[in-house]
Amino acid sequence: MLPGFLLPFALLAAPLSAQVPAQDSRLTNLPHTDTHFSMPVYPTREAWEKRKVVLRRQVLTAAGLDRMPAKNPLHPRIFGRIQTKDCIIEKVLIETMPGYFLGGNLYRPLNGAGKHPAVLNPHGHWQYGRLENQPLYSGPQLGSNLARQGYVVFAWDMVGYNDTVQTPHSFGTPAEELWSFGPVALQLWNAIRAVDFITSLPDVDASRVAMTGASGGATQTFLLAAVDDRVNFFAPVNMISFIMQGGDVCENTPGLRVGTNNVEIAAMIAPKPMIMVSATGDWTKNTATEEFPAIRKIYELYGKAENLETVMLDAPHNYNRENREAVYRFFAKHVLRDPGAAKFREKNAEAPKLQDMLAQFGQGLPAGALSYEQVFAQWKKRPAVAADGLLRVLGAEWPAEVVSDGAALSRPSVGDRVAYSFVEGSGAPALVVGASKKDLPAGRPGLVIEVFGTRDHSGKHFSAFNRTDDQLRVQDILTALAWLHAKYPGSRPEVIGVGTAAAVWTEFAAAVAPVPVKWTANRSAFHGTDEEFLRYFDVPGIQLAGGLALADRLVADRLVAGK
Repeated sequence: MLPGFLLPFALLAAPLSAQVPAQDSRLTNLPHTDTHFSMPVYPTREAWEKRKVVLRRQVLTAAGLDRMPAKNPLHPRIFGRIQTKDCIIEKVLIETMPGYFLGGNLYRPLNGAGKHPAVLNPHGHWQYGRLENQPLYSGPQLGSNLARQGYVVFAWDMVGYNDTVQTPHSFGTPAEELWSFGPVALQLWNAIRAVDFITSLPDVDASRVAMTGASGGATQTFLLAAVDDRVNFFAPVNMISFIMQGGDVCENTPGLRVGTNNVEIAAMIAPKPMIMVSATGDWTKNTATEEFPAIRKIYELYGKAENLETVMLDAPHNYNRENREAVYRFFAKHVLRDPGAAKFREKNAEAPKLQDMLAQFGQGLPAGALSYEQVFAQWKKRPAVAADGLLRVLGAEWPAEVVSDGAALSRPSVGDRVAYSFVEGSGAPALVVGASKKDLPAGRPGLVIEVFGTRDHSGKHFSAFNRTDDQLRVQDILTALAWLHAKYPGSRPEVIGVGTAAAVWTEFAAAVAPVPVKWTANRSAFHGTDEEFLRYFDVPGIQLAGGLALADRLVADRLVAGK
C-alpha cells in the first residue's frame, strides 16, 4: 500500500469513541464580554472571504436586519445654521423609518464649493453624547476641525440620547428579543441610513466617506463596516479588543458574537485603510502585541499591510486631542492624499451652546413621530426572512459529520455530546424526542435522544456569545437526524415530539432539515404567541423570522411535495 493511504486507513480504524467527549463542551465553554479571545488562523484570502460572508450574515441576523427594512425617504430637515470661525454647523433630523427620527449635526467647510470628502461620527457613552466637550472627548472639536480640514461631517445620536428619544437607550425585553428589537438593531439601522444621508448631499463625494467613533461609537463603526461597503476609511478608537467586547446593551445583542469577537469583526474592514487607536488605561492596552498583529495578518492576505496603522497613548479611555490628531493625520494621508499629512494639528474650535446644537430644543418631536410602542409595532410588520434565514436564527447546522460511541452522538469539530439509545428494526427509522424507548414505533429502527438541558447563564451578556438552550435542542435533533440519515441513506426518518416543548423543537428542526423528514407531534397547546415562545421556545429573532407560521408552511410544503 502506498504511504499516502496509511493515514486515512488509520483514521477509519480509530475507535469513534475517541472523538466523543466525556462531557458536552457546551456546558463548559461559555464565553462572555470579558473572555480573553484569540483570532483564528486563515491561511488564504479565499478562506477569509468565505468567513466574511458568514460573519456578515451573523451580524445582520443578530441585529434583525437579515432582511432589511424598506428604505423610506429620509425627509432630511437641515436647519439652524451656525457659522463659526472654523466651519458651518447645522442641525439635522432624518426619518430613518417612517415616524422614527434620528438627530444630529452637520459640520461643513466654510468654503462650500465643489465636492468634499465626508466623515461619519457616531459617539460613545459620554454624558452629553455627540455634544460632549471635555478633555477626554469632544464631539464639537472633532467635527469642527475635520470641517476646517475640508470634510463634511455628520455626527448623530445613539438611541436615547439628545434628539433621538423615541426609545430609551437601554431596552430589549425577552419578548422584544423574539423580534430582534433592541438598541443594537436601531443603531446599526441608523448608521446605514446615516450613510444614505451623507452620500445624498450635493456637496459630498460619495467615493470618499470615512468613519470614526470612540468606545461605543467604535463598536458602531466596525459593525457598520461589517454590513455596508460604502465607507472606505476607518478610525475606530479605544474599542477593538480581545479582552473586553463592550459592556453596554447597545453593543450586545443575542447571537452577535457566537463563535467570534470584536477583533475578527473589525478585521472585516480589510483591506480598506484603518487606524486602530488604543490606550494603556483601558481594554485596548494589548493592541500593539495582540489585536494589531492579528488584524495585520488579514491585511497581509490582501497584500495591503501598509493600509493598517495603530497608535497608543498612555491615557485612560478617551478620544482626546492627541488621538484626534492621529486620526486627522491618518485621514489626511488616505482620504485627502495630502503629502503634508504630518502637519495636521487640532486648533481650538468655537463650540456653540448645547441648546443651539440640539435639533429638538424648544420644539419637540416632529408631527407624525411614533411612540415607543408604535416604533416596536412598526418593526414587527416587516416581511419574514426566507428558510435559510430561519436556519441562521436557529443558530443551527446540518452537521457534515456525526460520530457515536454507542451511548452518545457528537460533532467532532464542536465537542458536544448527545446521549441516546437505539434499537434495530426494519422500515423507516424514527427519532423520538421528549420520551423513552416505549414510545418508539414497534419493529422500526428507533433512536431516542436526550436533548440539551441547561447551564449557568450568569456570564455578562450571555446570549450575545452563546446559543440559547432551545437553540441547542434544535441542533441536537438535527445532529440525530443527520446520524440516522447517514445510517439509513435514502430513507425518510420520522421525528416524533412528545409533549408541547418537544413538539415545537421537533417542528422547527423538521422545517430546516435539508433531507426528507416526516414530523409527528401534538402541538395543540402551542399557537405561536410571544408568551408561548418565551415559555417553550426561547429563540431570539424567531418571531421576526416568521415564527410558527413559517415553520408550519415549511413542514406543510414538504408533506404536499412528498419530501
